[in-house]
Amino acid sequence: MKRVLVAGATGYLGQYLVKELKNRGYWVRVLVRKNSQINLFKQCDDVFIGEVTNQSSINGITKDIDWVFSSIGITRQKEGLTYMDVDYQGNLNLLQDALKNKVQSFQYISAINGDKLRNLKIFEAKEKFVDELKIANLNEVVIRPNGFFSDMKDFLKMAQKGRVYLFGLGELKLNPIHGKDLAKVCVDKMEEGVKEAIVGGPDLLSQNDIATMALEAWNKPIKISHLPDWTRRFTIWLLRTFTRSKTYGPYEFFLSAMAIDNSAPQYGTHHLSDFFRKEINSNGFES
Repeated sequence: MKRVLVAGATGYLGQYLVKELKNRGYWVRVLVRKNSQINLFKQCDDVFIGEVTNQSSINGITKDIDWVFSSIGITRQKEGLTYMDVDYQGNLNLLQDALKNKVQSFQYISAINGDKLRNLKIFEAKEKFVDELKIANLNEVVIRPNGFFSDMKDFLKMAQKGRVYLFGLGELKLNPIHGKDLAKVCVDKMEEGVKEAIVGGPDLLSQNDIATMALEAWNKPIKISHLPDWTRRFTIWLLRTFTRSKTYGPYEFFLSAMAIDNSAPQYGTHHLSDFFRKEINSNGFES
């Protein structure tokens, strides 16, 4: 059985990846940043402490490793770290160690349409690393998920107040995926030797569908306001002009992604409506 490394194990997808790999019988090493995180991975075979942004701290992390899974990336720039520091250079540091130790395959999690939206700060860094990965002397696997269920919480937060605001007509479609379903696809694609895959959840939904689903989860009347698309473009311009990338990066990504069709091949068994109901019943939201 292959020996694998999961980098980004403490993140949303990373935790599901670890569980899926262990369920399939793989020998698993995880990368964590702090001693306090070791106890999160008692089921793993090895825990390595280091930071991908500090190359010397991860020296030898891929020794005796066959496959690397990396979901390393940041949604918001913080602690003085930029997208280029983490999404690009951090993953590049990991790749360089993998090449030195002759790792067979390296899987990286980018996002749907990332190759088409390189002008966005988040994707600029992610796709610069994808370029490096594709010319490296190992088997590359690039997974492009169509958003996580956790990304849809913005709809739920708006719905809690009784109204959801959408840009345009709300007819553009997407099929976000649950982390558990995506983890299964990631391991499947690695085992199959697939070079690149776009991945979505089982339900192809319009933005109106998701807004309605979020309002219904709160037992609210269906109130959806459609804003003209120029307001979305103007908001991006304002953010880019008067704030730093640390602030506008996540909003730029969300506002840009919501203006294009994001339909993806459908995988999985978890449904967004169930996720919304569970979120409301959890500590994440106050009813």
